[in-house]
Amino acid sequence: MSLIQSVCVYCGSRTGQSPNYVQAARALGGAIAQRGLRLVYGGARIGLMGTLADATIAAGGHTLGVIPESLVAAEVAHDGLTEQRVVADMHARKFAMSEAADAFIALPGGLGTLEELFEMLTWQQLGWHTKPIGLLNVDDYYAPLDSMFDAMTAAGFVSADECNRPLIASEPDTMLHTLQNAVT
Repeated sequence: MSLIQSVCVYCGSRTGQSPNYVQAARALGGAIAQRGLRLVYGGARIGLMGTLADATIAAGGHTLGVIPESLVAAEVAHDGLTEQRVVADMHARKFAMSEAADAFIALPGGLGTLEELFEMLTWQQLGWHTKPIGLLNVDDYYAPLDSMFDAMTAAGFVSADECNRPLIASEPDTMLHTLQNAVT
């Protein structure tokens, strides 16, 4: 695999309760732009998604938003992106995002964030891609998930190797550095 040029970030269409989530989204967007990477994300201008995109744009970065037709109004499609793709449905969105990215990061988010994350983990487990996946563990948001990975391994449903695949960091720069090292 070559160096990372595009990073897909999964995150909430809400900002969450902690201001640290918003701060992390801003910092990640800035770090993506400063490294000359393209942001690939869900295409909205609200919640952490909008914060992330706005920070990337403000730092001079390139953005690709991918949003289903049915969510253009509901998630308020971002109109300031370098590129916005409107697709038929969520399946098309996830596929387009995965194809456009060299790595994946999950910021805190809700069910959709987890669903997207787990689909990429499953595709990785099946050998459909070898792209690195990271969890930006803001305020230990993903600590319960890390514990669940341990429980799944102990119960014999997944191997320890499969559950150690998501890279975990609490700072955006560290996360990007860790992902880049995973492919070099």
